[in-house]
Amino acid sequence: MKLPGHDAIARQAGEHLVTHRVKLPRKVVERPIRQVVKRLVMALVVLVATALVVYADREGYRDSSDGPVDLLDAFYYATVTLSTTGYGDITPVSDGARLTNILVITPLRVLFLIILVGTTLEVLTERTREEWRLNRWRSTLRDHTVVVGFGTKGRSAIQTVCVTGLKKEQVVVVDPSSKAIDAATAEGYAGVIGDATRSDVLRRAEVHKARQIIVAPQRDDTSVLVTLTARQLNRTAKIVAAVREEENAPLLKQSGADAVITSSGAAGRLLGLSVLSPAAGMVMEDLIQQGSGLDLVERPVVRGEVGKTPRETDDLVVSVLRGHRVLGYDDPSVGTLQLTDRLITIVRATPETRVTPGIRPLPPG
Repeated sequence: MKLPGHDAIARQAGEHLVTHRVKLPRKVVERPIRQVVKRLVMALVVLVATALVVYADREGYRDSSDGPVDLLDAFYYATVTLSTTGYGDITPVSDGARLTNILVITPLRVLFLIILVGTTLEVLTERTREEWRLNRWRSTLRDHTVVVGFGTKGRSAIQTVCVTGLKKEQVVVVDPSSKAIDAATAEGYAGVIGDATRSDVLRRAEVHKARQIIVAPQRDDTSVLVTLTARQLNRTAKIVAAVREEENAPLLKQSGADAVITSSGAAGRLLGLSVLSPAAGMVMEDLIQQGSGLDLVERPVVRGEVGKTPRETDDLVVSVLRGHRVLGYDDPSVGTLQLTDRLITIVRATPETRVTPGIRPLPPG
C-alpha cells in the first residue's frame, strides 16, 4: 500500500489540528459583530436626530450654567436624555419645547433603549441559543448519513443519496476545512470541522448512531484511518469508502469498509469504454447518475414475482442478491426468485416517480 511515512502523517495531523466544532445550517448568515455595528449606527442616527430637534428649538431650552443652548449643548442634552441620566442642567422651559419632548424626544428615548438593550440581549443569548440547537440536534439525530470529505466525490455522493429521498437534515459532513463546512452548511447540511481520523471528531458527528458512512477524503491513507475509526465506533453501519489506487482497496476492506470504490480505476474503465463505444460510455454515465434518465436501483422481490425467473419480471433485472452472493440475471444457480432475494434493476427515472432504495418504483398514474 502506498502510504506516507510517519513524518508525513504527523505533518498532516498538525495541519488539521483545528478546533473541531459542529456547525448547523442557518437561515440568517449575518455575523453578530455586523449586527452590533448596524445597531450602533442606528443608535447614533437616533442620537443625532434628537440633538438636531433640540437645536432647532433651542430658544425653548434653558441652560442653568450659561443660559442659551448651542449645538454642543443640544448634543449633550440628547445624550443624557436618551441614556435616561437626566442631570437637569438643561431643561425645556417653553410650551413648544415641552410638547416636543412629549411627542418626539420620549419616543426616540424608548427607541434608543430598545436598540441598545436588544443588541446586548442578542449578543448574550447567541451562544446559549446555539448550544440549545446543538443539544436538540444531537438528541433527535438517528440513522443519518455521515460524509467524510466535502470535495468533488463527497458532494456527488450526497447529491446521489439525496435524490433517492434522503433529507438534508439527515446528512452530516465532516471536513478539516472551515471553508468546506461553510459550503456544506450553506447547502443545508450539518457540518463538523475537524480531522475525521480522530474518534472525538467522529463522535461529534454522531457516527455511533449513523446508518451509513461515506468516506471520501483526498488521500488513501486518510480513508484507511477514517474507516478503521468509524468501524470501531459503529459496528453495524454501512461504510462505503473511496480510494485512488486499486492496490489500497483490499486494505480498506480489511479495515471495515463494506464497499470500496476505486476512483481512478473507475474513471479509467469509463474512459476505455467510451473509446470503444461512446454510446456505451454515455449509457454507463447515465446509469451512475441518479435522478435522471436510467437509474440502477436495488429493491426487494415482491410476492407476485416469487417463482418467476429474472427475465419474467416487469423490470429489467441485472443481478440477484441472494444472501451474501451477487448473481447475474443469467446465472443458472438463480433458478426462480425467492421472497428473500433482492434485485438490482434498471428503471427509468421520471419527475413523476421517486426511486427510493428498498421500494419498488411504481409507474406514474
